[in-house]
Amino acid sequence: MKPSSSSSPSSILRKARLSPFLFTLLAFIVFVTILYSEDFSCIFSQLEYSSLSGPPNSISRIKKNKKLPFAIGETEEGCDLFSGRWVRDYSRPLYEEEECPYIQPQLTCQEHGRPDKDYQHWRWQPHGCSIPSFNVTLMLETLRGKRMLYVGDSLNRGQYISMVCLLHRLIPENAKSIETFGSLSVFTAKDYNATIEFYWAPFLLESNADDAVVHRISDRVVRKGSINKHGKNWKGADIVVFNTYLWWMTGLEFNILQGSFEDEVKDIAVVSTEDAYRMGMKSMLRWVKKNMDPKKTRVFFTSMSPSHQKSIDWGGEPNENCYNETKIIKDPIYWGSDSRKSIMQVIGEVFRKTKVPITFLNITQLSSYRKDAHTSIYKKQWNPLTAEQLVNPVSYADCVHWCLPGLQDTWNELLFAKLFYP
Repeated sequence: MKPSSSSSPSSILRKARLSPFLFTLLAFIVFVTILYSEDFSCIFSQLEYSSLSGPPNSISRIKKNKKLPFAIGETEEGCDLFSGRWVRDYSRPLYEEEECPYIQPQLTCQEHGRPDKDYQHWRWQPHGCSIPSFNVTLMLETLRGKRMLYVGDSLNRGQYISMVCLLHRLIPENAKSIETFGSLSVFTAKDYNATIEFYWAPFLLESNADDAVVHRISDRVVRKGSINKHGKNWKGADIVVFNTYLWWMTGLEFNILQGSFEDEVKDIAVVSTEDAYRMGMKSMLRWVKKNMDPKKTRVFFTSMSPSHQKSIDWGGEPNENCYNETKIIKDPIYWGSDSRKSIMQVIGEVFRKTKVPITFLNITQLSSYRKDAHTSIYKKQWNPLTAEQLVNPVSYADCVHWCLPGLQDTWNELLFAKLFYP
């Protein structure tokens, strides 16, 4: 029996392979693909970027869809981690004061007689999303072979100590140590070949308050263009957390040294505090651009830490402050007079104009609600209290620094979130 005259599928394919038209078409497609493969790749990556990118001001746009160092995920789209409310959480604190031997005596409120622990039982809850849980193991493994550095004033030192307290409990006793070398304090996790460090530089630039111990100077002066004086000690860090604010707040004006502190006759210009601070911010960003590799290093800037020196700000009595305050402020738009909005505007202006990849930790508003969390009188007093002070605790209450454990652990939780889920 003769085979059917109708063409089988195999014969059709053989004819198609031999067709000059199809051969030419396939050859053309292969040629174009090879020639423009890079352009196609770019187009597809842009399409992917458009579908995944967050709000216009998000760090993902700054990085143009390149995976940030240490990042393992993304923050929920449209979620502002810094806008939210405080909620009671009795699973906190994340560690106990007596469990962390590294807390300075000016921050150990329980040891110095604070009668309540309510300030320890609050968790920050952003509107519409949640902060990823602080993962000690992930943080330590990420720091393996690396250097994490906090740079700034005593508020940043408190955040540094908070990070050490959060991490040290998983490190064996004989595998960790802390040392101080002048302006530099270094916590070493030996098994991880990692360090967490703090560098005292309250203005970031060179100043007459640079001594890590003796720096109580009322007539403060900052030297213009001098960030390299300290910056040479920051090179090589893998994660850097800057802060500077409190020490600039000496009034409406500030002293800027044009020459050197060694000059016999010093050339000092008096400028507005805002202009002085702007100079400091620009110097920091220029230094980061010149010295930090954005493919390997993450850089953060923590906004101003609020103080609570005037209880009249939250409806309290005149001449009172944070002393005896045990409740949070619940007014969502509260903003204390000790936090200068003009300085926040300077930060916003400078950061909006820069292309330097830096993550802004906006802790000011959320910390403003926490008038209950300051060390107040429950800290080591470095000088004997006078009789007048003893009968009037308000007069010596510290409404600037924060008890540990406490508020600054939340700052590090937010840092953790932005480090791994930018």
